[in-house]
Amino acid sequence: MRILTLFLDGIGLGADDALHNPFALSETPNMRGLSNGRRWLARTGFQQSERALFIPTDARLGVAGRPQSGSGQAALLTGVNVPEILGRHYGPKPDARTREIIRQRSLFLRLRNSGKSARSLTAYPARLQKDWQRGKTLRSSIQLADYVANGAHFGIDDIRARRALTAEWTTEGWRRHLQASDLPEYSPAEAGRLLAKLAGKYDFALHSHWMTDRIGHRGTVEAGVGLLERFDALLGGLLAAWDDEAGLIVITSDHGNMEDLNTRRHTLNAVPTVVVGSRAADFAQGYRSLTDFAPACERLLRHGD
Repeated sequence: MRILTLFLDGIGLGADDALHNPFALSETPNMRGLSNGRRWLARTGFQQSERALFIPTDARLGVAGRPQSGSGQAALLTGVNVPEILGRHYGPKPDARTREIIRQRSLFLRLRNSGKSARSLTAYPARLQKDWQRGKTLRSSIQLADYVANGAHFGIDDIRARRALTAEWTTEGWRRHLQASDLPEYSPAEAGRLLAKLAGKYDFALHSHWMTDRIGHRGTVEAGVGLLERFDALLGGLLAAWDDEAGLIVITSDHGNMEDLNTRRHTLNAVPTVVVGSRAADFAQGYRSLTDFAPACERLLRHGD
């Protein structure tokens, strides 16, 4: 049994609004195939398809205000209601109290301490890793959750060796912005197939993508549509290569954002959790909020029930 999680930062379930919501416009047959042909919108509600469950998921966690990445990602990867402890939603990076909760309760760490393998499959540029080491910038909650368990992040050599993927999946961004011309090039579908292969090496693997949140803050509907269609192509490659009997794919987020480009702020919307595989119903027992993710992963990976 293994779990591959695709984390898309800042996607919520919004209105059927073609002027402001890329999810209302994009052509995404693979995504819609996991939700009974419906678009990923607020009105879609819970769906059970032949292969997957689609679960609207609470990101507010009973705390007033707009959910934020620091506390939301920490809640996702610890099972602890971090906003409740803080008395507010906090982000984008985790504060000191949140970092301590992550160091103690990281899902990656708990799985590794129980004899399971757990790894983030996202690689990071050398300059960013140096900035983390020097304390110039903080890791995100997801990055810290992986780091406290593994003590290292994948980098450019791991991209070259096909052990990891860039955040935008295909290496296009690194080749263009970092002038790293010697990297392997993938179509989105090829990157999806590689994700399936890499996930087979671990009990728990996670790939984190942040461009959805950036578009939510400063992008256009057209850019959002293009990104969703790119993700849909990746998902097609992944689904074609995935063995539903061997494990689960879980797609989720930390807060709403890109689904409402009428605002540059995060939203109060539920986020989608999509669970693919023969044991999707087992994973989804009682699943309602971000804090249910880590316990569900542990339940299946450590105890098998």
